[in-house]
This record gives sequence, structure tokens and C-alpha cells, in this order.
Amino acid sequence: MVTFMRVFVLIFNVGTENEGIHSVRIGDRNQILMFESEDDATRYALMLEAQDFPVPSVEEIEDEEIKEFCQSANYDWELVTENSSIVVTPPELNVEETDWKPDGQTEETDQETKETLRPNPPDPTKPDLSDAELEKIRRKLEGLL
Repeated sequence: MVTFMRVFVLIFNVGTENEGIHSVRIGDRNQILMFESEDDATRYALMLEAQDFPVPSVEEIEDEEIKEFCQSANYDWELVTENSSIVVTPPELNVEETDWKPDGQTEETDQETKETLRPNPPDPTKPDLSDAELEKIRRKLEGLL
């Protein structure tokens, strides 16, 4: 008997033609995070929001469905276990262009969008985050504990 485990993943533009799943780039591979805990997935989504990323929805799905998707898309997957001693945080760099567009944006061409995997280069003349922004993020994260 095969038992499926429910996991939580981050989905952008749920239920639209422009739906996309959140993945992280590890080396030259894309990886989808499957969270055992809905709370952990929600915390991760809030951290993305704090980085000015479009806000994803936390969606429950069977782990086998994600594993099958990863196999067909040649992606890796990782299970983030509940009460893990390792805190998973989003990468500091995001891709410039995704396969999906934030809700409300449309394609201006008929060509299928291709994911660009070059990180946004940091501006050496500008600090990453101001002290006020860092303090705001710190307060949000402490509020989650």
C-alpha cells in the first residue's frame, strides 16, 4: 500500500493560466521546497515578501505529485521537515525573469517566456538594506516566533 504525505509548497497566481511554483536555484539546478509544516511554509512566504518578491500562496499537495513534476521538469526537490533545527531562508538573489508573471501582468509578445537564471547584480554604490529595513525584517521574523 502506497501512502502519500501531504506537503505545502508556494504557488504564485493560484488558479490562473499564469500559475507558477516557487523554486530555488542551487548551482545549475532548480529545486522545489516541500514543507512538512504549513507554518514553516507561511514563514518562508513572509520572508519572500520581505524581499519584495510577489507574495505566494501556501498550497497543500501530495508529495508524490511534486516529485512527479520535478522528475518531468528535471528539477530537484527537498523536504523541509517540521521542527527542523535548520532554518530555511530564501536566497538573497532572485532571477531577473520567471516563467510566470506577477498577477495582472501580461506578455507583450506571443513567444513563450524563458526563465533567465542570471542574478540581479548588486549595485556596489548602494547598501543592500537600510538599517530601518533590516530592523523591520527583524521585527517581522521575531513576531513569527
